[in-house]
Amino acid sequence: MGRGLTMLALIALTCGVGACHRKASGVDDARMLAAASEPENWIVNGGDLAGRHYSALKEINTETVGRLGLAWSFDFDTTRGQESEPLVVDGVLYVTTAWSKVYALDAATGRQLWFYDPQVPQETGVNTCCDVVNRGAAVYHGKVYVGTIDGRLIALDAGTGKPVWSVQTTPKDRMYSITGAPRVARGKVIIGNGGAEFDARGFVTAYDAETGRKVWRFYVVPGQPGVPDHEVSDEPLERLARPTWFGDTYWKAGGGGTAWNAILYDPDENQILIGTGNGTPWNQHYRSEGRGDNLFLCSIVAVDPDTGAYKWHYQVNPGETWDYNATQPMMLADLRIGGQLRKVVMQAPKNGFFYVIDRTNGQLISATPIVPGITWASGIDLKTGRPIENPAARYRNGPFMLSPGPGGAHNWRAMAFAPETGLVYLGVMQAGLVYETAANGFTVRHGGPFNDGLEHGEGTLSRPPSLAVPQVVTRTIAFDPVRGRIAWSLDKQGGGFLATAGGLVFTGRGTTTGELVALDARNGRELWTVHTPNGVMPGPITYAVNGQQYIAVVSGMGGAQIGSAPNPTSPQPGRLLVFRLDGTARMPADPAPPPPFTGTGRALQPARISHGAALFSEYCTRCHGVPARASNQIPDLRRSGALADAGTWRQVVLGGALAHQGMVSWQRFIEPDDAEMIRDYIESEADMAMKGSARQPDRPTAREQAQ
Repeated sequence: MGRGLTMLALIALTCGVGACHRKASGVDDARMLAAASEPENWIVNGGDLAGRHYSALKEINTETVGRLGLAWSFDFDTTRGQESEPLVVDGVLYVTTAWSKVYALDAATGRQLWFYDPQVPQETGVNTCCDVVNRGAAVYHGKVYVGTIDGRLIALDAGTGKPVWSVQTTPKDRMYSITGAPRVARGKVIIGNGGAEFDARGFVTAYDAETGRKVWRFYVVPGQPGVPDHEVSDEPLERLARPTWFGDTYWKAGGGGTAWNAILYDPDENQILIGTGNGTPWNQHYRSEGRGDNLFLCSIVAVDPDTGAYKWHYQVNPGETWDYNATQPMMLADLRIGGQLRKVVMQAPKNGFFYVIDRTNGQLISATPIVPGITWASGIDLKTGRPIENPAARYRNGPFMLSPGPGGAHNWRAMAFAPETGLVYLGVMQAGLVYETAANGFTVRHGGPFNDGLEHGEGTLSRPPSLAVPQVVTRTIAFDPVRGRIAWSLDKQGGGFLATAGGLVFTGRGTTTGELVALDARNGRELWTVHTPNGVMPGPITYAVNGQQYIAVVSGMGGAQIGSAPNPTSPQPGRLLVFRLDGTARMPADPAPPPPFTGTGRALQPARISHGAALFSEYCTRCHGVPARASNQIPDLRRSGALADAGTWRQVVLGGALAHQGMVSWQRFIEPDDAEMIRDYIESEADMAMKGSARQPDRPTAREQAQ
């Protein structure tokens, strides 16, 4: 498996499972390199530096899995979306939650050891496209590192949870956020950011792990011409990227390219692999005069971990114009392809293809469709590495039904690789969205709603049947990256995935409530399932304490799904669920029903309802659902007490009365009568719901599908 991964095998032989048991202060580069050799721990995000989400533990296996029961559960202090992958180091479990909070728990019992709340100002939640989630921490040299929604990187003492240092990584005058897990390599903590739906210019920064001092920064897209950043990215941006951008909108609007999730250290090649995001605005017609590759959007970029110097790149979608990106999880492997052992990085990004790329030079090896019905391209040219695009997909001459939509065939949820089968396990979605260039043009805007350059007016509510979005279809697939084919599939998507030497694949499902399932890694046969009171989005992990194997998963629906759910409930806390063989703990109860709908019986004018619906789509759907139907983790406005009183409604929507709870004032963007028409629209939806005839959402919006 190469120099780094061969070392894992050697250490496993000399140490044995459990023999390399060390304290959290002993987590250093060597131990992270050998993470797979101590499967009783889960030291790094992904389980090992290869990001395989695989464990050699096998007490829980195809024969014993039926005995799994709940060992313990732990409720968090927030009801918002939960996307974290916990870490376990020597009997201590570290888990992050919504609002960038961190818990340290006894991994065997769930007893709280410490808790840290970074006190994120709740009004900064508006800077996120898809809820105030956090995908995990990093542990190194006795410290726990976490990124925060408001752009800070914080180092905590692993023993006490007390802050050691904190740095503001993002400018405060733009709509940046951090939801991804930090990565540690060679004494540096590496972090990216999000915000390409708004006005961000993406970059990745490395900080000294001991002091928080900035070591290097790599900007993903070029800034204002003639104004250098004085960073290591200046040279490759001017030489390679700048010639692929046109006009001046991109640098004024931000340009995008945010690295909000996937960052991986490749020890074999001593490089950091960065997955970069979509453009700002989404629509290339406005962003770059409709031309150019727009490097390094939607790319995997390799840089030197010590200096940040550019090494190579592969661009998944040149001239990205759909909110496609390459920020989905990456995975390293050494695969024998065509009789030759190849060092590869694998990724299933949003666009519907599974990519196998030579990680020594960025050359494409294969790209295989993993969902049917792809409309934007007929395939990927293996000679050039470029997609064979459908020209109509760029929606220059009218609306186009794009599939996969901006939610992607695959998104941020973890995929897993089992060396015993040679298969990669992941969940995929077949869905679409109609794209249309904004009729009123594009204005550079800082702050506020999505800044995408797409049409969201009233005409989108009555498009012809020829542009109907097909029904969403979800699947779990096992993909063979050597043969380039799907080995087996199931008709349920699953969240993140975990593979084990016990011949099992674990994944969660659900929305407001859900389930955790164990599948036979060879054929996908469901061997065990348990109902969970929260939906499960991230991948499970596994670890062992005193020889007892545990399966742990964070639960709590939110993220991109926070604005919609088929069965809304009263808010419930996110939680950690931990299972072991013969566990006898009682599962927490399902959430209570939601509060009743609020209706006033007012006479409402159809024209105002229609205009209010378009405004709601523009400003409100990413939090409050389509059509005004939310999971109620963020309030379902049809049930809001403010709906019945015009004065209270204005105080909230325009006056910012609930800014301390994340509902900021929108008076910069809408007039008082606009706010009242939004109220009219929501009232109409509440009235229909009370009559049992609520309008069904005939298609997801861009806000609903985004990452």
